[in-house]
Amino acid sequence: MSADITIYTQNERIRAMLCALAEKYPAAQCELNYDNPFHLLVAVILSAQCTDKRVNEVTKELFKVYDTPADFASADIEKLQSLIFSCGFYRNKSASIISASRDIVARFNGEVPSDFDNLLSLKGVGRKTANVVMSVAFGGNNIAVDTHVYRVSRRLGLSGGKTPFDVEKDLMSTIDERDWSEVHHLLIFHGRYCCKSQRPLCSECPVSVHCVNSPAVTHT
Repeated sequence: MSADITIYTQNERIRAMLCALAEKYPAAQCELNYDNPFHLLVAVILSAQCTDKRVNEVTKELFKVYDTPADFASADIEKLQSLIFSCGFYRNKSASIISASRDIVARFNGEVPSDFDNLLSLKGVGRKTANVVMSVAFGGNNIAVDTHVYRVSRRLGLSGGKTPFDVEKDLMSTIDERDWSEVHHLLIFHGRYCCKSQRPLCSECPVSVHCVNSPAVTHT
């Protein structure tokens, strides 16, 4: 056997990989700006297929016009669309924000629910958004699977799931619950700054020696 071949069990590989990512990205955290759980909810809806930097630029002005769930619930949809236009998919996003706001006002007395199932029950709110709000705003243990987490998890062999929910279930089954939220941010940072969609920076990757795509690693 070649001297440069390393044999790992799957659990050892995952532990080594997560430790390396934690060392590489010690400040990994949510990069969306928000003042309260509702502002975070709106920002996460806007962040789909959009950079956090752009969302932060948009919400800085948006929350000067519409601030509370009641404000958004009664918002003029065309005006809202014009304010969030640069985030992309502005029609769907404006509809989701207004629907969720109306639900929050009608069903939860204007307060964003701190229970996952209640969050997920809001019209216009999907699993990723609910998981981010639970984790970031309310300190829960959640793994939100966005495009970065989905891509990186599959590339690194953390999941073979075909859907974001499948990837979420795989990550939850192989990673300690207490680490879910941290791992979520680590995978996002790695996907955003190294394991990019079109041109991954494999030569700079801190986990290349543990990656299933590396020829120098054999897994058992």
